[in-house]
Amino acid sequence: MEEFDLVIQGGIVTTAAGSARCDVGVREGRIVALAESLENADEVIDATGKLVLPGGIDSHCHIAQTGSLGVETADDFRSGSISAACGGTTTIMPFAAQAKGQSLRAAVDAYHARANGEAVIDYAFHLIISDPTPNVLGQELPALIREGCTSFKVYMTYEALKLDDAQMLEVLATARREGAMVMVHAENHDVIAWLSRKLVDAGHTAPKFHGVAHAPPAEREATHRAITLAEIVDVPLLIVHVSGSEAIDEIARAQHRGLRIYGETCPQYLFLTATDMDQPDFEGAKYVCSPPPRDAANQKFVWRGIANGTLGVFSSDHAPYRYEDTEGKKLHGEAASFKSIPNGVPGLEIRLPMLFSEGVLKGRITLEQFVEISATRAARIYGLHPRKGTIAVGADADIAIWDTEREVTISADMLHDNMDYTPYEGRRITGWPVVTLSRGEVVWNGSEPSGEPGRGRFLKCDVPDAAKPQGVFVSGFDPENGKFMAGCKRDNEE
Repeated sequence: MEEFDLVIQGGIVTTAAGSARCDVGVREGRIVALAESLENADEVIDATGKLVLPGGIDSHCHIAQTGSLGVETADDFRSGSISAACGGTTTIMPFAAQAKGQSLRAAVDAYHARANGEAVIDYAFHLIISDPTPNVLGQELPALIREGCTSFKVYMTYEALKLDDAQMLEVLATARREGAMVMVHAENHDVIAWLSRKLVDAGHTAPKFHGVAHAPPAEREATHRAITLAEIVDVPLLIVHVSGSEAIDEIARAQHRGLRIYGETCPQYLFLTATDMDQPDFEGAKYVCSPPPRDAANQKFVWRGIANGTLGVFSSDHAPYRYEDTEGKKLHGEAASFKSIPNGVPGLEIRLPMLFSEGVLKGRITLEQFVEISATRAARIYGLHPRKGTIAVGADADIAIWDTEREVTISADMLHDNMDYTPYEGRRITGWPVVTLSRGEVVWNGSEPSGEPGRGRFLKCDVPDAAKPQGVFVSGFDPENGKFMAGCKRDNEE
């Protein structure tokens, strides 16, 4: 009889494809059997009456990263990975960020050094490209893609990070040539800068005016422009942290035209609104992020975008800056304008429980959709499937066992990040992972974390199928080889 290191018995196993009651057999950190009944194991976990789900993939989080205002996020790889595990996430994908004038290779090497020996769960790196020099695009980026960093992010705003359209086109062309997935922070920088200046000049400096400066049309226009540039180059694109209806409409139109445009959203756009930034004194700073939370009507559009598949990825965009900290939200003091508040909110640990409670249990999405948008789709888009994001023979035993009746009141004190607040303080939710397994090892037992720092491994991502071009240039001209496509006539040809 086959022996297992671990058997999970009696649970309802759910993937993006469906659910069934079955046992899960694990050996040497991988799933090796799924059957009605499995025995003969060194360890047994009784999951009767509980859900057995793929561990979540948080494909957008900022850990041990210096932000655009020059301060570092509060969570390092140890605290960030522990917090993620306690919320049912088994893979994190933070960013190795290039500063202008810095070698991309140097940025990645430094980030490896920060992660080494710290993470309790597995991790991969996205890149952030802020200085796309010929050497970066021609030498460093292709080499790093071959080494498993097969996705990168570009910004259309933030002075320290933004690229202009010409730079964007060069970056997109490189992605097409090398097979990488491009993520875009889509907001119109000049609109935001102009509105910010006008607001400050008029004396409107409180945190709530951050939302006014980052008006929805700035996100809509940049989303449209990013999609247009991607269409010119014939390369897929992921628009990150989509906040509301206007950007969703742009993504949906592109998808309906057959373009490979993907959308991502985050907890702050489902559970926060602009009114949260309108708090007495400086309290509104806790909710300042970009794009900002919108209104209740836009929350409904985001839920609809998740339900109908327009938004296929749900990440935290965890960007933790402590409130009572001169290296956090109060970097420039409580009298500072909204322009000087570090942008970002925490969300690693609560991402999945809040989506489960408010999405699955309230009938907004199915359990299978929950698995798809919290794990499986990200694994596919970023070249980690089928190792991650599913429960299948051969996959890593990254599993979260959920008690669907466990009631939790969220508070900063109960969470395991390095923050002094949570924007979701006092919210009651139902459903929480009571066991989290990373490669078959328990890293969260429902009451305390148990993973050893340093056990997490760096994941080399494959070049994802989702990033493959369609082979169609809207102009008929292939800029890579300088030729017109077969059968295409130029305007001056008969």
